[in-house]
Amino acid sequence: NSERLKKQKNAPVKVIIGNPPYSVGQKSANDNAQNLSYPALDRRLANTYVANTNATNKNSLYDSYIKAFRWASDRIAQLKDGGIVAFISNGAWIDGLAQDGMRKSLQDEFTSIYVFNLRGNQRTSGELSRKEGGKIFGSGSRTPITITLLVKNPAKKQEKAIIHYHDIGDYLTREQKLNIIKDFRSIRNIEWQEILPNEKNDWINLRDGLFDTLIPIDTDKKGNLKSKSVFTNYSMGIGTSRDVWVYNYSSTRLKTNMKDCVDFYNEQVDRIIIERKTNANLEIKDLMSFDETKISWSSSLVVALEKEKKAVYQPTALHQTIYRPYCKLNLYYGDKFIHRRSNYDLLYPNENVENLVVSLSGGQKGLSALIVDGFSDLHLCGDSQCFPLYWYEENKNRQKTLFDEETGEDYIRRDGITDWILKEVRTRYGTKTITKEMIFYYVYGLLHSEDYRTRFAADLKKSLPRIPIVERVEDFMDFYKCGKKLADLHLNYETVAPYPDVVVKGDRKVTMETRRNPVTGGFIEETTNPEDYDYFRVWNKMRFMSKEDKSVIIYNGNITIENIPAKAYDYIVNGKSAIEWLVERYAVTQDKKSLIINDANDWAKEHHKPRYILDLVLSVINVSVQTVDIVNALPKLKFE
Repeated sequence: NSERLKKQKNAPVKVIIGNPPYSVGQKSANDNAQNLSYPALDRRLANTYVANTNATNKNSLYDSYIKAFRWASDRIAQLKDGGIVAFISNGAWIDGLAQDGMRKSLQDEFTSIYVFNLRGNQRTSGELSRKEGGKIFGSGSRTPITITLLVKNPAKKQEKAIIHYHDIGDYLTREQKLNIIKDFRSIRNIEWQEILPNEKNDWINLRDGLFDTLIPIDTDKKGNLKSKSVFTNYSMGIGTSRDVWVYNYSSTRLKTNMKDCVDFYNEQVDRIIIERKTNANLEIKDLMSFDETKISWSSSLVVALEKEKKAVYQPTALHQTIYRPYCKLNLYYGDKFIHRRSNYDLLYPNENVENLVVSLSGGQKGLSALIVDGFSDLHLCGDSQCFPLYWYEENKNRQKTLFDEETGEDYIRRDGITDWILKEVRTRYGTKTITKEMIFYYVYGLLHSEDYRTRFAADLKKSLPRIPIVERVEDFMDFYKCGKKLADLHLNYETVAPYPDVVVKGDRKVTMETRRNPVTGGFIEETTNPEDYDYFRVWNKMRFMSKEDKSVIIYNGNITIENIPAKAYDYIVNGKSAIEWLVERYAVTQDKKSLIINDANDWAKEHHKPRYILDLVLSVINVSVQTVDIVNALPKLKFE
């Protein structure tokens, strides 16, 4: 093998053909399958692709297929006569934010570049997913796929490569795509589009230069009250890395799951302490258990284990959380078992503080924004960033006495909206009647504007929003009022009346009576007929009449919801309509690895509302229709 390798390295390899593996690394610490380390190749990545990007998160640049591009490019560069790299690969690199440095490097290092985009990105949903079409490798891939030819010809002296691009098109099945490839036979038969990258090294979906002139929604220096931005502080949503363990519709199941998980973790700590006494050099991965029916590891929990830090189950760590659009779950927000808290403790330091937060994300599914008034998951709206009306700073000067533990305040409330933007808006309009709260709702309204989303679609996929201040104060007030209406609707969605024209077949009344709760001593409303819970329970999962006909939802064997207006499906959050989120999430599931059951009917039972899921669907249909009407009434935006 050594002789073969030396011979191969010395051979004049002029063409490198491959289908490199697509793996940025293990999905979780439970996989115990990290990519091999290639120190020299990683240094080359760091000095080229990584050095040439301004993206904050650079992890994707260490994906295996990106390493293959770097290695092959370097191998061809050694040849005086040049050569060709021909890869079928993950196609995310042609439009990824962090891959702008890779695109720049390829353009600098090669003479000609040919990219045939086969699409097939199934990390989208809804209409976007249908446009992407069939997956080239069937169930084996969810990423877009490209065929890429990189040509290095020393005889040509231009400074930058000429980039040739062909998009296979929308709505094509896998078979249609393969037939198109077969019919082309050669790159000579393809109608190529010559690409001229912009200064940000975008090759497709070029960003709009006007976007950079708008006001940043975020601030580089978090907590800087004088920042020239809209918000003073923000945070990622709650990133758990073990959703199936720390979330559940049933608080009872959640308590049991987490008590067992904490106990098992502590057993691992005890085992490591004992093993290290006899052999201190043992690696942590050789000592820990990867039994996924007992625990789900993340890098942060492994670090705690390595430091031999024990965990304690915290009964007060259970909170109601917005997990996905219009979907609530119980969350265990305990020490060590939340992978990334970011700045979320500044937004909600405890359950007693009041706050409003706009959770938003961009990415391939486009801009999504949803307001919440409590804890929210990292993936509520994609990879969510959370922008608050307020944030809370610990009061370090609080005075406590032995006799009065409540003397003083625990936290000082800070405004989420900057003083700078308030002064800027008041100055532009010549009025002091505008408040920070009005600006907060103005932003929420503007983020729903179709004019804004369409004009800056490419920018919003790769950057946090930037906010324009409209020219007329009348338009500002309209955006504020519509934003306030949207916020009231989206926060109070559970109490919105059913859409009047919807027909519910098989529905029946539930008679409720007030009784004393034997545990808390308070009063609760409960049905007089316990069988109501069985009648209104979701049987595994709701479903639509068909893919084409979503005017009917088959709720369970007893109930169907009919005459749902098509307009309701125009309200999209993170690539799917709000109604589709409910149909997907309010179900009975069992995780294949942990075997944990998550039953949406448990939520209805624990809250003493047999009709909860049915009423929720009926309310969200109306929320969706009203949202569409409010968005359509937003002022038109004009950009010069």
